[in-house]
Amino acid sequence: MMDFKEKVQVLLRKHEELLSRKNNPVEENNGVFTRYQYPILTAEHTPIFWRYDLDEQTNPFLMERIGINATFNSGAIKWNGKYLLVVRVEGYDRKSFFAVAESPNGIDNFRFWDYPITMPDDVIPATNIYDMRLTAHEDGWIYGIFCAERHDDNAPTDDLSSATATAGIARTKDLKNWYRLPDLKSKSQQRNVVLHPEFVDGKYAFYTRPQDGFIDAGSGGGIGWALVDDITHAEIKEETIIDQRYYHTIKEVKNGEGPHPIKTDKGWLHLAHGVRACAAGLRYVLYMYMTALDDPTKPIATPGGMLMGPVGDERVGDVSNVLFTNGWIADDDGKVFIYYASSDTRMHVATSTIDHLVDYCLNTPSDGLTTTSSVEAIKKLIDKNLKVVK
Repeated sequence: MMDFKEKVQVLLRKHEELLSRKNNPVEENNGVFTRYQYPILTAEHTPIFWRYDLDEQTNPFLMERIGINATFNSGAIKWNGKYLLVVRVEGYDRKSFFAVAESPNGIDNFRFWDYPITMPDDVIPATNIYDMRLTAHEDGWIYGIFCAERHDDNAPTDDLSSATATAGIARTKDLKNWYRLPDLKSKSQQRNVVLHPEFVDGKYAFYTRPQDGFIDAGSGGGIGWALVDDITHAEIKEETIIDQRYYHTIKEVKNGEGPHPIKTDKGWLHLAHGVRACAAGLRYVLYMYMTALDDPTKPIATPGGMLMGPVGDERVGDVSNVLFTNGWIADDDGKVFIYYASSDTRMHVATSTIDHLVDYCLNTPSDGLTTTSSVEAIKKLIDKNLKVVK
């Protein structure tokens, strides 16, 4: 029978085996992106010393004292040559917090920094914060925009589930020391808010997602755009919808910007999530669009349907049938790392290139919004291919 020290060593050895496991690409792919064999972050990847009291005097049975339920919805940034994710970590107590995980290659060997992020509160503290988008802005700061959730005090006394959502704003120079700014002011509730990396007309630009309630988009028309004079007292006074929702599409219920767009010589590449209703509940998938280089509000390419949906084990988790993204990294050589979560449980990576994603956006047919138009698009491709093969 192992003594306490031996049990600790077994824990640490198994954990190291998980962290150092090589992540190989999956051979089958659609030519647009490549998936990888293993999730890059799970609850088991969190440090042993976050979860276990390693003092034999206070934990003689080596019990897990603080449980971690999930690691998902990560912001992403290349920092000092390393690939960093600001991960939403959810404990057994349902509270989420942010923690930085670092990898030398962006594919595997992700390791959490010793301590989670200490995020200062706003004037009215939030009950829960999550889903940070990272933007290295041209003003010199790295901004984190995230959802700040609070109980809806206008709900009946016995209603303990109604909530409100606002966009929290914080900034940093080192990803360790964070300075909290006042939450974004808006007429509607806001989730999935993203900061554009450049000034537009001398102002800060936000991608927004106005919604009537905490879950339901309601009258919110899709992904919005708003300019703000002062990010230290950010207030949205006027919004323009730049990517609309449509009936019987992958984004009929709601949609939201993922990470901030990538600038290319052909335009801004956007990655977003779309939500539709089905018999199993809400299905979340990822899709793309492009906007003009000189006008980020002007769509120039809207490939129809989803870029990526949940497959295999990705379909199963705390909130099944969901893919979500709020982080990607474009390397100087054009390689793109798409970081996505499956079913609100774990993190994955897929890789592509700027050239592949631009080609996908510019040359994939748009959604014609009817069965007839979908069939016509397929027939057009068939005609073209039959001429080639004959």
